[in-house]
Amino acid sequence: MPGRAVVNVIAPARPRCGSRLKLATMTRFSLAHLTALSLAPPALIRAAADAGYASVGLRLVQVTPESPHYPLMTDKPMLRETRAAMAETGVTVNDMEFIRIAPDIDIPALEPFFAIGAELGAGWAVAAPYDPDLTRLADRFGALCQLAGRYKQGVVLEFFPWTRINSVASANAVVQAAGQANGGILVDTLHFDRCGNVPADLGAIAPARMPFVHVCDAPADRPTTLEGLLHHARAERLPPGEGGIEIKSVLAHMPADIPIALEVPMTELSRSEGPGAAVRRAIDAAKRLLDAPPTL
Repeated sequence: MPGRAVVNVIAPARPRCGSRLKLATMTRFSLAHLTALSLAPPALIRAAADAGYASVGLRLVQVTPESPHYPLMTDKPMLRETRAAMAETGVTVNDMEFIRIAPDIDIPALEPFFAIGAELGAGWAVAAPYDPDLTRLADRFGALCQLAGRYKQGVVLEFFPWTRINSVASANAVVQAAGQANGGILVDTLHFDRCGNVPADLGAIAPARMPFVHVCDAPADRPTTLEGLLHHARAERLPPGEGGIEIKSVLAHMPADIPIALEVPMTELSRSEGPGAAVRRAIDAAKRLLDAPPTL
């Protein structure tokens, strides 16, 4: 366990010039599992390949009691099927989720999670800040990074409007306090907007701290209740370009050539037309918005 870190949440610095996104080059699409969470990893990988994604994110740890997850750490037959689907399609695993950093987190117990990630070639694990003690949160995040580093992976900290870490600046403060080179920040365009961030805020973040991005759209009007925020986040988002979020402006302040992970749950569409429809609609909309060439 790393030493105690002191977290100072400060306002973002002025934007810096540097190697930021050129939209036309950022066409490596990854399929976040939440877009089609009813699909087990082998089916998700094949759906991603059919639609033109290069990689996927996999949800191995449950987020809510009602939502599916796929514990490949213990489900060896599904792990074999997942590896077979990867070999068959060429689709890779970009990231795994979902580590909830709560006061009672058992970090050593997560070693099988990272071991499976290494077996699948995942580069990143997604963690969420559910410890209100910011010093302890930074310590635990640092310990996660150290465990991930033993498996040649990194950990990204996501932020949400319903947690104490509710801005890109406060997430950056935790990551900086943890002091681990393989720690990063996961910007999700929905949470970024709902937290009241603006694209220029990203200028204060070192490019290496932003290894990939979650992209979706949503109505311009922000929900005023926790129930509304959670509904948009977990059940009904909009494909890129079909809402009011300044997606292209956000991406223009991010590093060049990082994967765009499309996290676009559309529960009603998936129910009526199947999860494959949501998978295809998300990437088709993203390509239209970014004017990206077809993914081979």
